[in-house]
Formats: sequence, C-alpha cells, structure tokens
Amino acid sequence: MNFPARFSFAVLVLTWLAASARLPAADSPPLELPDAARVLADLRPGHPRLIAAGERFAELQRAIKTDATLTRWFESVRSDGEGILRARPSQYEIPDGKRLLATSRRVLDRVTTLALLHRIDGDRRWVERAWRELETAARFQDWNPRHFLDTAEMTAAFALGYDWLYDQWTADQRQVLHTAIVELGLKPGLKVYRGSGGWHKSQHNWNQVCNGGLTLGALALADVEPQLAGEILEHAIRSVPLAMRNFAPDGAWGEGPGYWSYATQYNVLMLAALDAALGTDYGLSTIFGFSEAGTFPLYLTGPLDRTFNFADAGAGTPRPPQLFWLARRFHRPEYAAFELAHAEPSAMDLVYYDPSGDQVDLSKLPLDKLFRDAEVGLFRSAWGDRNALWVAFKAGSNAVNHSNLDLGTLVLEALGERWFVDLGADDYNLPGYFGAQRWDYYRLRAEGHNTLLINPGSGPDQDPRAAAKIVQFQAGGDRPSATLDLTPAYAPQAVQVQRTIALIDRRAVSVRDEIQAQSTAEIWSLLHTPAEVTLDDNGRAATLRIGRQTLRVELVLPADARLQVLPAAPLPTSPQPERQAVNKNIRKLAVHLTGAAQATIELQLKPVWP
Repeated sequence: MNFPARFSFAVLVLTWLAASARLPAADSPPLELPDAARVLADLRPGHPRLIAAGERFAELQRAIKTDATLTRWFESVRSDGEGILRARPSQYEIPDGKRLLATSRRVLDRVTTLALLHRIDGDRRWVERAWRELETAARFQDWNPRHFLDTAEMTAAFALGYDWLYDQWTADQRQVLHTAIVELGLKPGLKVYRGSGGWHKSQHNWNQVCNGGLTLGALALADVEPQLAGEILEHAIRSVPLAMRNFAPDGAWGEGPGYWSYATQYNVLMLAALDAALGTDYGLSTIFGFSEAGTFPLYLTGPLDRTFNFADAGAGTPRPPQLFWLARRFHRPEYAAFELAHAEPSAMDLVYYDPSGDQVDLSKLPLDKLFRDAEVGLFRSAWGDRNALWVAFKAGSNAVNHSNLDLGTLVLEALGERWFVDLGADDYNLPGYFGAQRWDYYRLRAEGHNTLLINPGSGPDQDPRAAAKIVQFQAGGDRPSATLDLTPAYAPQAVQVQRTIALIDRRAVSVRDEIQAQSTAEIWSLLHTPAEVTLDDNGRAATLRIGRQTLRVELVLPADARLQVLPAAPLPTSPQPERQAVNKNIRKLAVHLTGAAQATIELQLKPVWP
C-alpha cells in the first residue's frame, strides 16, 4: 500500500473541492476477478506483508518524531500496551451461550497493539505478551465457527500477529500460529465456501467481516499453504462484491452507522491486505459507491458527536480508523479530517494515518445531504457548532438486515441536546430477536420510533417487507425540505401516506403528515424524548426542558386534536414480551386521531434560542 508524503495545502484544498463537488461515476469498471493460481502468482515474498508492508513501520518510526499528532497518539497506544501487559490472556468465554466475539475482538485489539508497539520501539516485552495472548487462544477447542464472526475476527488477529512479528517468532512458535490459523480458521471457512449457502452468499456485514478475516489468514500463510490459501482467496475475492455493491450510489449502508463501521472495518482490512501482499485489490475498491463511503459517518454524526442510530445501532461517536485508508485511497482528506477530530487512538489509526485532514475545514461541507438506496436525509444549521440544529430522518427498507420497523422516523438535536431519540437496539439474545418474534419488541416496532401508526394491533405495525423512497429533497437555502412516501409501510391500511420534513429558517423543524386511509382509521403520530414535558392547558403545545434548554412543540393541524404524554411502552393492543428493555427516563409525545379517513397532522418543533 502506498503512503504518499504530506500534500501541500493548495493541492489538498483543490483535491477536496473537486472530490466534494463531483458525483460518483455511473458505474464501476468491470471486475476481472482472479482464480487461485493468479492470486498466488501475485504474492509478494517476505513478512510483514499484511497492510503495513514495505517501509510503513519505518515511516511511522520517523513520523512519530516529527508529527505532533502521531507523537501524542503513539504515547496513548503505548499506555494501552502497558495495560495489556498487566492483564491476563483472554480466555474461552461464551457468556451468552452463542458468541465468543468479545474474546476474539479483545485478542485482535491486543495483538495489533502489541505488534505495532514492537515494530516502532523494538521492546521485547510487547512480543512476549503477544505470544502469551496468541498461545492461549491457539489452545482453544475452537474459535466458535457456529457464529462465524468470532472465527473470522480471531483469524485476523492470528494473521496479523504471525505476519507483523514474523521475524520475532521461533520456528516452533510460527508452527503453533500456523496450525491454529489453518485448523481453527481457514478449514472451517473453506467448509462454508464449499457449501451452497451461508455468509459468503449474503449482502450484509457478515460478508465483509468473514471474507476479510479469512483473507488475512490466507495471505499470511499463502507461501506455506498455497493450495488452501489460494482456494480461500479465490472464494473471498469473488464473494465480497455481493456486499460492496450495497455502498452504491453514495456510500450509505442500510444496516445503519454501527454496522457501516463494522462492515467497512473488515472491508478495508481485506482491501489493504490484498494491495500490500499482492500489489492489487483486483478492482474491488473501484466498485461503484465505495469511494463515497466515508461521507456516511460525516453526515450521520450530529453536533453532539452522536449518530443517527437507526437499525440496531448505538448512538455513540464513530471513530473508524479506516477513514484514514479511505482518505488516502480516494484522495478525500475530509475523511481524514473527521477521524483526526474524533479518534481514540488505536494501532490501526497509526497504521492507516493520513495527515491530509489537517488542511480541511469541515465547516465548508454542504449543510444538507440525501443518501439514496438507504433513503436517509439530513439537514443542519451549521457545522462545528455544538448548539446547531440538526435533524436526521429516513425512509428506506424494513427488509434490510438489522432493520427496525422505522420508516419515517427522525432524530433531532439543537441547543446542545438531543430532543427526539432513537431508542436503539434491544438485547440480541431475546427469544426470536432475529426471527419470528422480532416485531414483538417495542424498540423494533414502529410504535417505538418517531413515526406514524395506522390501526395498530398485535401484529407488525409497518409492513416488514416495505421499502419507501424520499420522493422530494430540496437542499440549500433557509427552508430545505424532504418528502417521504411512506405508503408501502402502511399497506393495506392506507391509500397514501406522505411525511414532509422541513426546516424553518434553519431554526425550527416542521413535520407534516398527510394520510389517506382505506377507511376510517385510528392514527398515531409519536415522538420519543428524554426531556421533561409540560403540556399547555389547551393541549395544543408542549414545553420540553432538558437542563436549562427549552424546546416548544406546537400542534398546527388538525385543529381539533390534542397532544398527550405517554410512557415509552407498548400500547395495550401491542405485544407485551417479557425481558424486553424498559425505556426509563423517556417519554412519548403523541397525537391520537380516531375515525379519520383523511388526516393532516403538522407539528412544529421550535428550539427556544437564546
């Protein structure tokens, strides 16, 4: 992988302006995917050859002495390493009866940290502690292939440990790592590849994670296990485009921001490893939309550095080191600027590090953004202002992996607070959470989101197969707006359902719903808030307070309706499954209509600005 020298300021600015202004190409170049023989013929000899091949570690050694950010980050990673020295090696633990994943991720984090530290400062303590971690995991009975993410992430950990510290291992140690990668990682993976179904046929994050982890393992051993490694690599390179094509047309990821981070983490590990070890990624990085992937966390992160956490996602600050790699690969310094501003320094932040973000002012980005296919839109009043107004909303598909029944939902920040929230995922180990009972759980149902209900009952309260489009999106100016055609979500209850979200002078938000039901219907409009809520005496408005900040909700239409405050809990007609999350400190502001064949509901959400 090529790590160019620091760009000049003028080149950076011109590159960023050009990249920000352009539209993605209409399509990707055709891929010429290799067979095993071609891949093995391209293999570069020697180690390290995974991701940080060639002079990368030497470059980092020099840069750490002159780049203040790298100096500070290296000391942070060294502090992490000192903590690892004091910790016992990771153990075989499946606390939920299904996943070894926490252990696999801990081993990966520890090994990459320790290996990087040794490559930079030469301290043997890091090697000895890495060996204790790897030797312990090499003795595990398996790497839990029934939940193959666990196997894939552990294989990545062993591959990087084997490769980055290759010259530090004895022949016996190399053999231990070699055997573990083959028997516990690659052979279980090959069994999946040779089968008729599984994650290699999927289009969601499992595809990138499993293909990525196995790719690292195969590349690490390709010179000593050519037949096995060649077959693995041929399968992985042919499988990963199934998922990567879902970045089209503009880099969004339908599984939400959390799984965007997970999918791109391993997608980039795979591409970076291919490029470093083989000198090419066979055109995978040119797949339409992938170059735009870095825009997704930029826009889905609000003024408070929290994300629009749809689709089983958390709302925490994204800190993906792979943004540095994407910045280098696609000459997009704005990606690097975001990671520079948000990183909690890790080994991969150092390995991928791109200083070009120093010269980019993210406040120059457009204020409004529409992501197609995922059908996510965002408006804001300003960049770089913690008190700015920011509203994010979505249409999209209820059938995407990890989706909730959330078409039409929104979140809103202003005055340094998040006023309307997505409750996030529930416990993945609840009965049927990824099966027949998924739509029984409040947080996954439409009633658990900031959207509409039409004739709710015990069944799914939106069509689980529905896909909805943003049919109008007007960006720029003081009154940007978007119209979401939510009709498919409520078939056969309604003839047409449209939601229009607009900013008013970029200081307030209007949410207008126009509903034409099949017959007289019960209709709810819902907003979930952590604020204290006080209704006006006439029920036509509410005052929301968080700390010293205030937001007013005004019910403009219909004239005879009233606001009410409910707990963030299922309606009496809804399923009431045991063990689901109790949404403490959240209230539900609602408008409830009955006997309405046609209705227009308009709410104005007005922060009280100083």
